[in-house]
Amino acid sequence: MNTIMSTGLQQRDKAVNWHPYTQMKTADDIIPVIKGKGIYLYDAEGKKYMDVVSSWWVTLHGHSHPHIAQRVFEQLNTLEQVIFAGFTHEPAIQLSENLLELLPDNQEKVFYSDNGSTAVEVALKMCIQYAHNQGKKKTKILAFKNAYHGDTFGAMSVSGKSFWTKPFESMLFEVVFIDTPNAENLENLQNQIKELVDETACFIYEPLVQGAAGMLMYKPEDLSQLMKFCREQGLLLIQDEVFTGFGRTGKLFAADHLTDQPDIMCFSKGLTGGTMPMGITTCSNEIYDAFLSDDKHKTLFHGHSFTANPLACAAALASMELLLNEETQVNIKRITQQHSEFIKELGLHPCVENARQTGTILAFDFKTGQGTSYFNEIGKKLYQEFLQRGIIMRPLGNVIYLVPPYCITAEELEFVYRNISEVLDQFKA
Repeated sequence: MNTIMSTGLQQRDKAVNWHPYTQMKTADDIIPVIKGKGIYLYDAEGKKYMDVVSSWWVTLHGHSHPHIAQRVFEQLNTLEQVIFAGFTHEPAIQLSENLLELLPDNQEKVFYSDNGSTAVEVALKMCIQYAHNQGKKKTKILAFKNAYHGDTFGAMSVSGKSFWTKPFESMLFEVVFIDTPNAENLENLQNQIKELVDETACFIYEPLVQGAAGMLMYKPEDLSQLMKFCREQGLLLIQDEVFTGFGRTGKLFAADHLTDQPDIMCFSKGLTGGTMPMGITTCSNEIYDAFLSDDKHKTLFHGHSFTANPLACAAALASMELLLNEETQVNIKRITQQHSEFIKELGLHPCVENARQTGTILAFDFKTGQGTSYFNEIGKKLYQEFLQRGIIMRPLGNVIYLVPPYCITAEELEFVYRNISEVLDQFKA
């Protein structure tokens, strides 16, 4: 583990790999990571970094957790993969049973896929074909402005139109975008929806926190009212909990903050504790029953080679066990409380705007006088400064956020807070 090894890995990587969300021509040298343990990642030179963004929000319990590793190892020596059309296995059955037990009581069936984007694709297809199977044509989708639901074509369609989607605009299907709800605009939103409902298949939304948009947050009571109205109008609801699921909001799911229930829910990211890819779409029996028919054309024709992969199911079961144990639940409450205290300090800093929090998710805008932007150059400077301090942050432009693994200690979190304050002071001039 030395500089020569690090340089060699960087050169080999550059020769063959194309990294996500990266302009490869102008990108800084990447950091070769050779090991992860708990909240820390270790590079090829032996330096360790605190992973306080949970490696793109997926790592719930820290890296290389022994409980998850052991369960995956045991499964690997039993059954690593089997086609899920015409076959099943214990880990998939058990995972579905355990997950449904934790979700709103109208969630009764599980459809497996590969990641968050495909979980959303499945949900959209369910809703559009739900109408089609009943002889109705409903092809419009309702979504929030600034939404992000993934990078496949259906998921891009229901995500806010931006520089990310511009090259593909002519290929995306019709979506009506509305503002997130608040006490002032709720009546106007209801009037908009009334005019669209006869043509609209569903409403898809990120509950409470729009992550990729810059950790934009809104109130559960406002979303609950909007959901209730949509239900009264007969509009199907898709709740995208890919980011917010599995404790991120301070409760097991964002659904636990709400007084109404979605028809369909999407999960990925923390589902396996960050161990391997997996997507899940759950739905009500009402949705499922619309596909039951002697007519084979009413089948949901969707599938993936690694649907319900036994290894991923084993990882998800182990992660869920860790999530539900008392120590993890105490940690989630403690992180939430520590964030709440730090927010008070943040709000007083002259470089900070709009300090905000939902559960274990903390975010604030670095004040630039130019609003928030993914392309704000301050983000790159802040990223590098935190890396020098051994902390992995990935600012969304000038939006700085924390989404730490639940294993982070009070002392480690205070260390991160202290460094945030120091960096803010450093950049104040």
